[in-house]
Amino acid sequence: MSTYLEIPVFDSDLLYRSFPDNGMGIVYPHWHKEIEIIYSIVGSVNIGVGEDIIQVNQGEIYFFSSGEPHYFLASPDSERYVFQFDLKMFDEPTLRVKEKSLVSLFETSERHSRNWPKNTEEKVRKILLNLYRYNEESMDGKNYLLLAELYHLIGVFYQELPETSQENSLSIRRSTIHYKETLERLNKVFDYVEEHFLEPITLEEIAHFVGFSPYYFTRFFKTNTGKTFMGFLNEYRITQAKFILANEKIPMVEVAEKSGFTSVKTFHHVFKESVGLAPLQYQKQLNETL
Repeated sequence: MSTYLEIPVFDSDLLYRSFPDNGMGIVYPHWHKEIEIIYSIVGSVNIGVGEDIIQVNQGEIYFFSSGEPHYFLASPDSERYVFQFDLKMFDEPTLRVKEKSLVSLFETSERHSRNWPKNTEEKVRKILLNLYRYNEESMDGKNYLLLAELYHLIGVFYQELPETSQENSLSIRRSTIHYKETLERLNKVFDYVEEHFLEPITLEEIAHFVGFSPYYFTRFFKTNTGKTFMGFLNEYRITQAKFILANEKIPMVEVAEKSGFTSVKTFHHVFKESVGLAPLQYQKQLNETL
C-alpha cells in the first residue's frame, strides 16, 4: 500500500489545528511535514509506526516528527484528540540560542508519554487540553492564547523530554530519510504556490522550478500526494476563496481574482465541483450558521 503525503487544511493563517477522532475508522499510511500529537482521552488507540503497532492507552500521549510515516488501526470504544502544527510558525532563528533545532528535538525525543516522567506527562496533558479548548471557542485573543500554549509546549519538550534510545532513533531516521528528501522537494512546490498562486502557473513552469521534466514531475507529485499538481493548485485556490467568502463581502469577480482564478466563470465551475455549492450559496450557508 502506498504511503501518501497528507496536506492538512488549516482554518486560518495560524498553522495549527486540533480535532477529535472516535477511533472507528482506519487511517491509511501517510506522512506530513507538520508535527502531530495524539492524546488518548478514552480507551486505547492503536497506531502503526514502521513495523510496530503501538497502543496508546487512556491518558497517554504520542507524537510524530516531521516526515515520519504512520497509520491508525480501527480502535473501537476509544476517543482521541489530534493536534497538528507546522514548525515554521515558531520564530526559531530569533529564539534558539544553543538548543538543538526544533526538527531534531522532535526526531530525537521519546515519543510515548508512558516513558516520560509522570509530572511531565501531566504538564503536557494540561497544555494540550488548553490548546483544544481554546481552538473550540470563539473569543478575543484566541490566537495569542493558542500561540502561548504552543510555545509553552515547546519549552517543556526542550527541558523535560528524555531522548529516545539510539536504536529507536536510528530506526526512525532510516524510515523517514526518503520522506524527508521528498518533503524538501515538495516544500519547494508548496512555497512556490503560496507565493505565486495569484499568477498563472503552468505544469512546465513548476516542473522547471523543481528541476524535473514535466513528465517526471507529474509522476513524482501524483505518487507522493495522491493528486495531480493542477488539482492541488485548484484546491489551494479554493481554500483561499473559502476564507475570503467567510470574511469579506465583495463581488464574486473580486473573490475569483483574490483567490487566483483567471475568470469568474472558471472560479464558479471549480468551486461548485469541489465544494458542491456555488460560491454565493456557500457564503449564504456560512452566514446562516453564524
